[in-house]
Amino acid sequence: MFVVHNYSLAVLFCVVTMMCWGSWGNTQKLASKTWRYEFFYWDYVIGLLLFSLISALTLGSFGSEGRSFLPDLAQATTGNIGSAFLGGVIFNASNILLSAAIAVCGMSVAFPVGVGLALVLGVLVNYFGATKGNPVWLFAGVALIAIAIILNGMAYKKASAGSSAVTGKGIVLSVAAGIIMAFFYRFVAASIDLDNFSAPAAGKMTPYTAVFVFAVGVFASNFIFNTIAMKKPVTGEPVSIKGYFQGNRSTHLVGILGGVIWCVGQSFSMIASGTAGAAISYGLGQGATLISALWGILIWKEFRGAPASSTKLNIAMFCFFIVGLAFLIIAGA
Repeated sequence: MFVVHNYSLAVLFCVVTMMCWGSWGNTQKLASKTWRYEFFYWDYVIGLLLFSLISALTLGSFGSEGRSFLPDLAQATTGNIGSAFLGGVIFNASNILLSAAIAVCGMSVAFPVGVGLALVLGVLVNYFGATKGNPVWLFAGVALIAIAIILNGMAYKKASAGSSAVTGKGIVLSVAAGIIMAFFYRFVAASIDLDNFSAPAAGKMTPYTAVFVFAVGVFASNFIFNTIAMKKPVTGEPVSIKGYFQGNRSTHLVGILGGVIWCVGQSFSMIASGTAGAAISYGLGQGATLISALWGILIWKEFRGAPASSTKLNIAMFCFFIVGLAFLIIAGA
């Protein structure tokens, strides 16, 4: 299988993760013109599962290092398989809330508040789960990112003056998504031998196998979580699964593309975690908040008509995020 041994390459992989995790929301925005997010999410999950399988059968099976996908899956212990599967369930619970938040308040708020909070809590969870990196730089970076989250929330509140119900719902959904999302990565990382990808310990899985099992957890749990979302939507009327089959091919492909984009990021993050460490790999990847905020503000114009004070707060948010991410990179080096 393909293994990363160089820290600079691991950081590059984390940057790819950041771009992917921060950009998949664009596919939901595109689909939302004619498609409810609940329907979009079925295709998103299918795309995620398909890419995880393709990745495991290709990059995860070729080469002289590590174990190939099928033998690795066969030797994995029930506990490690269950850990990666549970990570998928936890992620799906959080991500469907994040999708709801995007539908309510847009990418430029849902990601910085939700995923930013997941970054702060998740870095701490992953650091204490598998200590790696300079704690001073690591926690300083997390503190700066926490400030950035607060600034973005303030900017959204000012931009949404006069619509407190929408503001409150969007923030609550984003915060709930962030708290839950902080824990999924740790369960996936725990199923992997982070110290040796080339010759992983017996019973542990390679990153490729773990991501596939994780994706199965996402797919299986979606029959519960998305069914609830369809019957109890946060916005609009309840919908039936019949509506999903009325979508055209291009609409379905957009959703599948969204899942593929996100899973590329997840795969690259797990591949990089052996060299960079789980906390830093996760934290840099969740710098996606910066990318998604840029998409929301510059492309989707989600702050159009906002007061000048919102613009200043968002500029400050970007500055704190960039410096915070730089601190995370230094922590790993």
